[in-house]
Amino acid sequence: MDFSPPFPIGRPAVPVKAFRPVSFYYARSVDDRRLAVQLSGDYRREPVFYLHGTPGSRVGPRPTNRELTDRNVWLISFDRPGYGRSDRLESRTVADVATDVEAIADGLGLERFAVLGRSGGGPHALACAALLPERVTRAAALVSLAPWQAQGLDWFAGMADSNVDAYTVAASDHEALITRLVQAAARILADPASHIAVLTPEMPEADRRIVADKDVRTLLVQNFFEGLRISAEGWIDDVLAFCSPWGFDVSDIRVPVYLWHGARDVFSPVAHSQWLADRIPGAITELPPDRAHFGALEMVPSVLSWLSGQTSEVRPARRSLIAL
Repeated sequence: MDFSPPFPIGRPAVPVKAFRPVSFYYARSVDDRRLAVQLSGDYRREPVFYLHGTPGSRVGPRPTNRELTDRNVWLISFDRPGYGRSDRLESRTVADVATDVEAIADGLGLERFAVLGRSGGGPHALACAALLPERVTRAAALVSLAPWQAQGLDWFAGMADSNVDAYTVAASDHEALITRLVQAAARILADPASHIAVLTPEMPEADRRIVADKDVRTLLVQNFFEGLRISAEGWIDDVLAFCSPWGFDVSDIRVPVYLWHGARDVFSPVAHSQWLADRIPGAITELPPDRAHFGALEMVPSVLSWLSGQTSEVRPARRSLIAL
């Protein structure tokens, strides 16, 4: 099967029917790693990179093709190194994602684009905003973590015990973390729905309401399975990257940034986004008191409208996403 891009470099102005309808292909990083890329929507719309959560993959929950077109968005998602079908980059930092995003953008002939990160994708979206200021138009980080050992932040305050335990192990015993996540990935592959079942007891009611939706659960299960289908390496490397210096300073960000965080979040506490908001110049911040971690899924459509320049403000969209 041919997994080359669906159009020539530079996206020339020729009829759409001249392009092969490819939604998935392999891009190459600057050091010749393979990057699995998913394209959604209409290539003639505004390009937005969607950076998935932890664990996750390029097929994570997102709006339909029709809704993306209505919101003037061409969505580009990819498996971070070690996830899904992308080759691993050992000892990667959060900052390293910017080089991969730039390589994909170059291959698609994109000069400018927006970035959106949800959960574990949040720090990676902020990396692109900080390190690619001439190319990123706008950035959004939903339920993001703040940098490890962020000055003035109690990093673990309000965090679920399971995450406190995982990050504590990651910071002190890499081999123990590897063993733990390899075993967790094996359980997820054997029963993809098990990860949601494991998280549910710690979820506030606001999150339980969302994951109770059959369509949302199906999309999350597909997302976890695809991300871990080959190994747990991407998950391991994400966690280690979050517990290490990120490789950039969020205060250097100069592009417009939108931060959203449900105040009831226990997986990445709202204080993390409050810390980010205090340090990212001009950041637009919304911290709804009745929402939690998975509430970010319902915000994606309206955030995409803001990222594409279709609207000047983000309006909550309280409904489930539908598979493409």
